Order: sequence, then C-alpha cells, then structure tokens
Amino acid sequence: MSAQVFTLPDLGEGLTEAELVRWLVEVGDSIAVDAPVAEVETAKAMIEVPSPFAGVIAARHGAEGTTLTVGEPLISVDAGDSGAAESAVEQEQEQAGSGNVLIGYGTSGAAPSRRRRRGAARKNPVPATAAATAATAPVPAPAPVSLRNGERRGVQSPIVRQLARRGGVDLDALPGTGPDGLITRHDVEAARSRVGTAVPVAEPSPVAAPAPSSDVDGRTGLRIGTRVPLTGRRKAVSDKLTRSRSEIPEATTWVDVDATALVELRAQLRSRGDAPGILAMVARFVVAGLTRFPELNSRVDSEAGEITHLDGINLGIAAQTDRGLVVPAVRHAHRLGMRGLDTEIRRLTAAAREGSATAAELSSGSFTLNNYGVLGVDGSAAIINHPEAAILGMGRIIPRPWVVDGAVVPRQILQLSLVFDHRVCDGGTAGGFLRFVADAVESPASAMADL
Repeated sequence: MSAQVFTLPDLGEGLTEAELVRWLVEVGDSIAVDAPVAEVETAKAMIEVPSPFAGVIAARHGAEGTTLTVGEPLISVDAGDSGAAESAVEQEQEQAGSGNVLIGYGTSGAAPSRRRRRGAARKNPVPATAAATAATAPVPAPAPVSLRNGERRGVQSPIVRQLARRGGVDLDALPGTGPDGLITRHDVEAARSRVGTAVPVAEPSPVAAPAPSSDVDGRTGLRIGTRVPLTGRRKAVSDKLTRSRSEIPEATTWVDVDATALVELRAQLRSRGDAPGILAMVARFVVAGLTRFPELNSRVDSEAGEITHLDGINLGIAAQTDRGLVVPAVRHAHRLGMRGLDTEIRRLTAAAREGSATAAELSSGSFTLNNYGVLGVDGSAAIINHPEAAILGMGRIIPRPWVVDGAVVPRQILQLSLVFDHRVCDGGTAGGFLRFVADAVESPASAMADL
C-alpha cells in the first residue's frame, strides 16, 4: 500500500511557516491518530503537530532546525497493518479522533488514543470477568517504569522537556511514574531537587548552536565567525519591529518619579502577608490611566483610514525568554485588581519562558508595559509593539538624591518612558497619561482609594 503524506497544516493566526525544532518519532515507529510527530515553533508559540493518520512512519521530511512552509510534506505514513495490534476499543477511538485544533486538517469526536510503537501491542487480552474483578480492586500508586533495550517511551509534554533541558536532566535515562513510563513534571522536578545524587545530564542540542563559517565579510575584511538563521520567533520579532519603525510616526516622552511611597506601601503589604509585585501595582495604575486616556488603547487601520478605539484593555507584558522577546497579554485587565493582575502576570511570564504560552496569549495585547528595569537599566526608548499605539517602559528603582521640601534627601527613583503613535494623539494626551501614572506611583495610597 502506498504511503500517505501528511503536510504541514495551516497553523492559524495567518502563519505560513514554522521551524522544525524536534522530531518526536523515528522512521519505523508505529503511531496512532493524533499522536504528536514533531515539535515546531511558529512566530507565536511552540506547537506539537499531531498526525491525522495511523500507521508506520515511512519517512520524515526535513531536518531539525529547518523552516517548513504550510503545505510542505512533513511525514509519510504507511497505513498497511496499523490497526491489527489494537483492541476494538482503541480502533474506535482512532476512528473517532480527538478534534485537534490545527486548521486545515483534523479529526473529531472522542479523546485521542494512546501513541503506540512497533511491537508494543497487547498479545493477551484480559477476559471480561477478570477485567470486572480488576475494576473493583484498589489501584496501587504508580511506580517508575524502566524501559527495556531498544524500547522508547511516549512523548513528554513541552513543559516537561523544557524543565529537563534547563535542569540538565536526561529524559532517556530518567524513570517515569506516568502511564506506560511517561515522565511527568513531578519526576523532573524531583530529579532536579535531589541533593548529592548524580542526575543524568542531557547533551546540548545541536540545533541551538550557530553554524561555523569560513566566509569573509566584504566590508570589513574580517572573517565571519558564525551565521545564525533569522527564522521562527526571531524572524517574527524582526519583521514586527521593522514594520513598527517604518509605519508608525512615534514620539517619546519620559519622567523621573519618586517611587518611595510605592516601595514602602508594598513593604507594609508584605508584612501582612502576600503582596502584589511592583510591576502589578504599576500595571493597575496603567489600566486606570488608559480608561482616562483611551486614545492610547487603540489601533490605526491604514487601509480603512481610521483609528479604532478598543472597548476594554488587554495589557501586554514584555517578557525576555531563551528564544527571544515575547509579549503575553493579560486579557480584560480592566476587570482585575492588583492581586488579580499579579497572579496573571506571573502565570503568563512563566508560561512564556517555558514555551507553553498560547498563540492567543501572545498576540492579543492592546497596550504593552515593558519592565526593562529587571535588566538593570534606568531608561529606554522602546519600540511600539505593532499594531498597538503605545508602550510604557519602566526602569529600575534605585536610591538617588531628590529635593523634598527644599532639602536634598535620598529617595527611591523610577523612570517611566512612554512611546506613542503620534497619529492617535498629540503630546498633551500622552503627557496627561504619563503624568497620571507618575502621580499614582508617587501617591499610591491616594490613587488606590480613587480606583
């Protein structure tokens, strides 16, 4: 029987290409419908691509690190005898499918069936009476499963793999407590937390290393050390920043703010228990400012020749990750208080750094707050996150001499900078918004009473 060719599906969000980060199957592996076969990175997020076919992997098209466009072949699957080793229940599940969310192909119905490997089928079905007896028996706690020579475990989740890479844990050598030896997040965290115990260390990924080059730069005459392909998320960031600079007539305004009262207020809240972070407190003031100056929470539709003011605020939080700068957004931030914003900001930044943030979370912002102070800098003229209309940056808070009531005293000073699209408003509106946020930072108790 001829092999079925599965092409890279439509990934949604207008995306037309993805970088092939990691293969999750080998040629000769048996897979079920909806089994993940590859991990790809788009401009928005990391995605595991499931197969719509069951069978044996006949070929893999493309090497890790290459960029594929939608419609290019991804794998070839020989569906010759794929279902012979499954029970009737498993076959029904595969026919029903799982309704996976990728566009352009997919199955629908029940939950996905378990991925299987060659030779992993059950040969001795359990009689119905024995199954009924087993159903009433207490279920023992899962124990770590060791793999036999040549046997491969199921695919781990992206978060588990990310934790393992960061912790230097070799997943192939780590026993798993999940079903069929699947390694869970708890397994990786336990391996990382062992004190005085040797933990298997994974080899560094060859994909991440730039390729050496022997070329010579024509302008300087210097040898080119490496060439780093501009692909995936880095390419998307490059395109967005270039478009922002070329399309938006931006202007920048900034102010130094005495944040002493804000620092003291947070210290008081911490003494009574958990307290929102400084970023969340400033974020709440930003949201309040945007409700008073909605021009900054808008979009410019050049084709329609109009400015679109948005009803509601999705506050983007710029986050630096191993794979570049991303901006996950707190949806409906105008409905949240400081504690709610703090919870969402921490969740989204953690997800962005782990690579588990969704495409919707990474592309739905209406205004961006950039805390570049965590990088140890005082100020910056940021680039607007196209197609938004403005971005507010905050630097580090450091003690500086400040004049209070005619005397020079040490105070905790924070610089705020606002970059805005001059098409949506003039300096008066931008300055009014920036001054509102600055006043709230300087007198947080009064500002919170008014919110």
